[in-house]
Amino acid sequence: METRKKNPSSGFPIHKELEENIKILKQRLGFGVSFDFGVREMKLADREMAIFFLNGLTDNRTLVLILQVLSTLNRGDLSPQPFKELFQHYLTHVQVNLVKTIDEAADFILAGLFVLLVDGMDEGFVIDAREYPNRTPDEPDTERVVRGARDGFTESILVNTALTRRRIRDERLRIEMLRVGERSKMDVAILYLQDVADPGLVDLIRKKIRDIEVDGLPMAEKSIQEFVVGRGWNPFPLVRYTERPDVAATHILEGHVLIYVDTSPSVMITPTTFFHHVQHAEEYRQTPVTGAYIRWIRFLGIIASIFLLPLWYLYVKEPHLLPPEFSFIGPKKHGKVSLIVQLFLAEMGVDLMRMAAIHTPTPLATAMGLIAAVLIGDVAIKVGLFSPEVILYLSVAAIGLFSTPSYELSLANRLSRLFLIFMVYLFNAPGFLFGTLFFLLLLVTTRSLNTPYFWPFIPFNLKGIIHILVRMSLPLISTRPSIVHPQNGQKAGKG
Repeated sequence: METRKKNPSSGFPIHKELEENIKILKQRLGFGVSFDFGVREMKLADREMAIFFLNGLTDNRTLVLILQVLSTLNRGDLSPQPFKELFQHYLTHVQVNLVKTIDEAADFILAGLFVLLVDGMDEGFVIDAREYPNRTPDEPDTERVVRGARDGFTESILVNTALTRRRIRDERLRIEMLRVGERSKMDVAILYLQDVADPGLVDLIRKKIRDIEVDGLPMAEKSIQEFVVGRGWNPFPLVRYTERPDVAATHILEGHVLIYVDTSPSVMITPTTFFHHVQHAEEYRQTPVTGAYIRWIRFLGIIASIFLLPLWYLYVKEPHLLPPEFSFIGPKKHGKVSLIVQLFLAEMGVDLMRMAAIHTPTPLATAMGLIAAVLIGDVAIKVGLFSPEVILYLSVAAIGLFSTPSYELSLANRLSRLFLIFMVYLFNAPGFLFGTLFFLLLLVTTRSLNTPYFWPFIPFNLKGIIHILVRMSLPLISTRPSIVHPQNGQKAGKG
């Protein structure tokens, strides 16, 4: 594990006098104040020893086994080389490392590892026996599939990397562990295939993570994202999140670099384009024809979520633009409130219902939905607050938003729709055209980690466009997407 901007040889060195080390560590870690910090002092084989640990983050069964082994030591068992004897013959745990400074020892203790210090030694032993509070890897709610794996990432980075290892049993899979945050010391892992991923991209992400200077990362992956890809006024997501190990493994095999953050079940996929956010695992769990149909329906829903309401509002304001066969479009009678106010009130109502559904306990969510449907869908129309067509088209647009696989992209599309409605209100048809042009220019000029966001349309890549529009059969996909600049472009064989 690498600690950002910390030299392992720097800091206060471990003293040969055990009492001095115990005194310093107790003071730094709040012994007697923090109830979970524990110290087990003992005298074995005529030597003073101490084991430091945190209750709740360590496996107490391992501590018992270590104490049982050490209790068998007799006088002279550690002579004449106590350090070598302990390391090679008695501390037989799988992961045992050395620590040379008090700073390192404190960091390891806070991370949930055992630290064993022995009187007369200026080095200590670090024993990895972490047991973080964790839940079972259940299927994520936002990425459910009809058929497929039911496991999902959890809040433990060790579990998440293991779920990925289970799917990619390749010796070239690399998992680099970094530590971020002066106070939180959060574990962050970078996963990639050594012979496939672009080395420049790996170096760029590694450097950006190392350069993070912050007290802590309470929001985990979202905080990392803002440091890695930057954040301005652009609402479109520049990384893709997934909670499915199979989706993560698929992108690693394509040449992407993934970022795992401890305490978060969401994994960041880099780099990504706009069209990475509109794909779903369900498309690849069905036959190619069925998967393509599902993808096209989803595309139509996303397009409707952005353009349906602004277009309807434009035709209401300028009915002469409508073809005769569509003359039925438009409200037969206007409500007591202007259409623009109705649209914005309805948009805010949908957002309020969405937020209320998130914060409402599951047993009450159904009742809340019924109340919202009755009040907004029926009473609001009868009293003249809303036009029936406003509710109709807003409902279709909302369904399109909910069908968007990426929650972050659906929020960005909602803001784009509000922007287009406002432009139509101000400038009618020219406003709609200008707003659409601005929307496209924003997508074209956006870059995520030096990657064009609107690829493969700009820059143009015919093969990439075909793979986006058509769900290809897996045996026909023999190359990796060129947008990630893979070292090995062939998916099968040596390439």
